[in-house]
Amino acid sequence: MFTGIIESLGSVTNLKKDQDNLHISIKSNITNALKIDQSVAHNGVCLTVVNINNDEYTVTAIQETLDKTNLKNLQVGDIVNLERAMKLGDRLDGHIVQGHVDQTAVCTSIKNADGSWFFSFEYDAALNNITIEKGSVTVNGTSLTVVNSGTNTFSVAIIPYTYENTNFKTFKKGTVVNLEFDVLGKYIAKLMANSQTK
Repeated sequence: MFTGIIESLGSVTNLKKDQDNLHISIKSNITNALKIDQSVAHNGVCLTVVNINNDEYTVTAIQETLDKTNLKNLQVGDIVNLERAMKLGDRLDGHIVQGHVDQTAVCTSIKNADGSWFFSFEYDAALNNITIEKGSVTVNGTSLTVVNSGTNTFSVAIIPYTYENTNFKTFKKGTVVNLEFDVLGKYIAKLMANSQTK
């Protein structure tokens, strides 16, 4: 379980294909605090640490994860958002984030707003995920508030601190990002869909 408050950034140092799996090595300033078998969110994707070597660690993404996320697009040198699992008793500063990415989206525009930025995204509506105005959404593991919610589009406002301390600063028009929709909203949407089919 995560909060969507990015703890650190990591740099991809190695990518190794192993049958359908991808071993991803990351250099990060939180590596020395990690343990084998620990869960870490990478751009919002919960992955298990399988190896640690000095200031680098390795996680493995299976084919299903690669199919549903932007991890398949990673290249050596890419910057990823990192968050360790929350501790029981910690404050929940973001929102409840599972680390299970629902789908990807494409950045459609970036607008400078005199000290902050508005990032807009478009996603495939066929998967029946929704956002609501002022609701929560996770973009590359970052807990954010939705503005301008549409059928398959939404925007988020990014303050300078978030811009500097996440990989939002690397986004361009066309950048593919991971989305995790609010878990409570997903349950409600499922219940509503089930009640309409009866």
